Amino acid sequence: MVPEGKNQPPGAGPPARRRTCIMHVDMDAFYVSVELRTRPELRGKPVIVGFPAERSVVLSASYEARAFGVKSAMPMAVAVRMCPQAVIIEPRHTVYYEVSARLMAIFESVTELVEPLSVDEAFLDVTGAIRRLGPPRGIGEMIRRKVASELGITASVGIAETKFVAKIASTRCKPDGLLLIGPDDTVPYLHSLPVGALWGVGAKTSDVLARMGIRTVADVAATPVSTLKRMLGATGVHVHQLSWGIDHRVVTPVRLEKSIGAEETFAVDTGDDALLHRELLRLSHRTALRLRSSGMVARTIALKLRFADFSTITRSRTVQTPVDSAQLIYAVALQLLESLGERAMTVRLVGVRAEQLEDTARTSLQLSIDRRDENWRAAEQALDEVTRKFGSKSVLPARLMEPGNEPG
Repeated sequence: MVPEGKNQPPGAGPPARRRTCIMHVDMDAFYVSVELRTRPELRGKPVIVGFPAERSVVLSASYEARAFGVKSAMPMAVAVRMCPQAVIIEPRHTVYYEVSARLMAIFESVTELVEPLSVDEAFLDVTGAIRRLGPPRGIGEMIRRKVASELGITASVGIAETKFVAKIASTRCKPDGLLLIGPDDTVPYLHSLPVGALWGVGAKTSDVLARMGIRTVADVAATPVSTLKRMLGATGVHVHQLSWGIDHRVVTPVRLEKSIGAEETFAVDTGDDALLHRELLRLSHRTALRLRSSGMVARTIALKLRFADFSTITRSRTVQTPVDSAQLIYAVALQLLESLGERAMTVRLVGVRAEQLEDTARTSLQLSIDRRDENWRAAEQALDEVTRKFGSKSVLPARLMEPGNEPG
């Protein structure tokens, strides 16, 4: 929001009257930070969370590893070349989901208006909490203290009047910091930044703008909207508004995930049905675990295959009764695979995804005529408890313990 009477874009009209206080709270290297709680001897060292296979990707990297150029979603082979001394830790998704649930509970103790963006970040509208909890900076520091004392990890907090500026603030104060950008400081602060700080301005858009001599947010703000529209289409209007700190989006609480899934890239492309079946079982367990940890069930199961030539197909099937059991998910995924018939090429990647999600608390899980379905659910819930205590590889289905069946 642009402060009344100050720093308004040409033709913006009267400014909005409503003042809000929005925070963007983001954990610092979340997966790594969670792992370092039980491995404190690795603090200060380059650490990467991900599967140590050439065609896997980096899930999280410590700031010491980032200093070597390692980034999330980077191929693991590239990351290892950049930082060969890094310690690689295989992910424990069950633990991350549990910490995430406790994190969201901390946020919800401050305000009901919490919009999760991922397992480790969220927007909070604390406008209504100021009278009860004090000024915004104090609320932000309180959240950081709670996260540190209760979860043993660090958080960065950005505070502003809009989502966009709050997100910029949290990014600029990482790691383990807090930055409040007040109403009167919003536009001057934005105008000091490079154009790539604006949402929607990636490398290609930056190149287009640079050819016109537009390299900073201040340059965007000084460019007529009509010119930006000719250059960028409808995005031009959006970018111009952001350059003046205008972002009308509100914090939308309880945004449920649209789908939950898992996929793996094989170290070597395969046409082996037995290997595909085992990997589908493994991915079904990972997907089911995430469903149960999130308190969700799925009405649709989807299969994804990427072939050696990088062509990709997906197939899905809707089930009569919502599921959160790995065995039921696996049965559907197997049917989808078999429905494809003979494959012309070897498979590079396989994935399983649960879609059309519903909250378990609001969904009546009907008992199947086949009691084995309920037996599987009970067994998997017991497995969840073992996994929480002893790790994801303590107890596995027998087929997944066979040698030589590890994914890429």
